[in-house]
Amino acid sequence: MATNKEYTNGEVTVTWNPKLCIHSGKCTKGLPAVFRPKVRPWVQINNATTDEIIETVNACPSGALSHYMNAMGQTEVDKEDKKDMIKVEVMEGGPLMVYGALAVKHDDGREEQKHKATAFCRCGKSGNKPFCDGSHK
Repeated sequence: MATNKEYTNGEVTVTWNPKLCIHSGKCTKGLPAVFRPKVRPWVQINNATTDEIIETVNACPSGALSHYMNAMGQTEVDKEDKKDMIKVEVMEGGPLMVYGALAVKHDDGREEQKHKATAFCRCGKSGNKPFCDGSHK
């Protein structure tokens, strides 16, 4: 079972949730010196500035990558997210992206909280519905 992994440079901590990753490649193309899937650990967080890392992590379409500032702690960042406006983007040939904090209520009644970015399946092929797992490719 895959678990979340954290990588820190002392200022920012990047969290990777492999279960959410749809392997869009935005991280590896956006900051190839940091996000290196053929190297272990695959996140080489000291190879870029904190601002560059944050910008790339924020572009993650699935929400598999997230970050928090170490001085603020994760709880404070989560509170900040709830103030953000929700944005919905239709990706050509891909998922429906929802940016911002939201609650997802599943058909079995369970509810989960999502933060940052969430990719919802539009093609019906995902094995992780309602979320996109990249099966449309």
